[in-house]
Amino acid sequence: MQPDVRYARNGEVAIAYQVVGDGERDLVFVPGFVSNLVHAWESPYWRGFYERLARSFRLILFDKRGTGLSDSGPFFPALETRMEDLRAVLDAVGSERAVVFGSHDGGHMAALYAATYPERTHALVGFQFFAFLGKADDPNWQAELLELRATWGTQEFADRLLADACPTLLRSEADRLWFANSMRVGASPEVGYELNKAFHENDLRDVCAAIRVPTLLMYRGPVAVQEGARESAALIPGAKLVRIDGNDYFGVFLSPEIVDEIEAFVDALGVEAEPDSVLATILFTDLVGSTAKAAELGDRRWRELLAEHHARVRRELARYRGVELDTAGDGFFARFDGPAKAIRCACAVRDSVAALGLDLRAGVHTGECELLDGKVTGIAVSIGARVAAHAAPGEVLVSQTVRDIVAGSGLSFADRGAAELKGVPGQWRLYAVTDS
Repeated sequence: MQPDVRYARNGEVAIAYQVVGDGERDLVFVPGFVSNLVHAWESPYWRGFYERLARSFRLILFDKRGTGLSDSGPFFPALETRMEDLRAVLDAVGSERAVVFGSHDGGHMAALYAATYPERTHALVGFQFFAFLGKADDPNWQAELLELRATWGTQEFADRLLADACPTLLRSEADRLWFANSMRVGASPEVGYELNKAFHENDLRDVCAAIRVPTLLMYRGPVAVQEGARESAALIPGAKLVRIDGNDYFGVFLSPEIVDEIEAFVDALGVEAEPDSVLATILFTDLVGSTAKAAELGDRRWRELLAEHHARVRRELARYRGVELDTAGDGFFARFDGPAKAIRCACAVRDSVAALGLDLRAGVHTGECELLDGKVTGIAVSIGARVAAHAAPGEVLVSQTVRDIVAGSGLSFADRGAAELKGVPGQWRLYAVTDS
């Protein structure tokens, strides 16, 4: 019998999910590209795969935002928004800690979640996970994307995809038809286009370096896949890399040993230690020319203006789920779970205080931070402060790490070139937000 479909909410968006089995450990599966919870159970491949996982775990399944039975929302979401959808599902089922298993582009969401919420991640598992594909600016890939959007869901496109990436399913007429239908009920042509575009634009190399949970990566396919898998595994401290037999790039369900590998990996894990570091986004704001403004207004009027400035900053922090960590004079230091929220918060703060006649500059950086008494410290915090110091009046400046993670968010940037950040080794490429 197919498990019941329920819905978790992230804001106004409903995310469809199912729970299968009652194992002591939770495993949430983040599907690759598209899925449909009802249609998948009609396939003997997916049904067998799910039932096999549910023997060892309480299996949590969901359709990503914009796919299958889940809402789309008003715009295509950034990776961090989709990560928050995953957290909403885990909250809804009462999962405090889970094995997070991502396939293909679902691996990006899983990796970002594991780095951001290590205290809620028992282990990270990826199949066909690649931290960076590096094809976003390739004209040939751009042409392929346009062709994908124009032919998505047709039997012709499905057959071509199977011939290139999953010949096992091409041998059967029933499998060919099922695969084409899975695309049709999984996502619209526009969503299929956006998911593939974001997968090739996202650069998670810096995120991988911040992952501190046990990690198992599996791959299957030709030499190019093997090279990409090895490069990605090398970025994650202590990651285990396993080659799965076969040449099908797609079809995580085609290899029963994948479940065996996950079970063995999780069974071998020791006692879980509380994390001492986390991936976090740091925001620093600073008022420009505050000393001159204070001298112009006088102490009393300046205190009143500064109090209104603080109130407006805190209102926007609450709106975008930022956590105020420190306030020094007329500047704020805050932490966010994701960079897009931090950028939009910074822009909202800038615009709000501009109505008071104040100029504000801001800097945003995402990196691994040490946890100390509930606060974040370390080099990433210093980088965030230095990025803010380079911003011009009215400018929100971000590091390249931030720019690389927010692909698909609708944010636009202008390249401000490479800069030396005081006390931080190397050159850092900075970008100014032009459209939030």
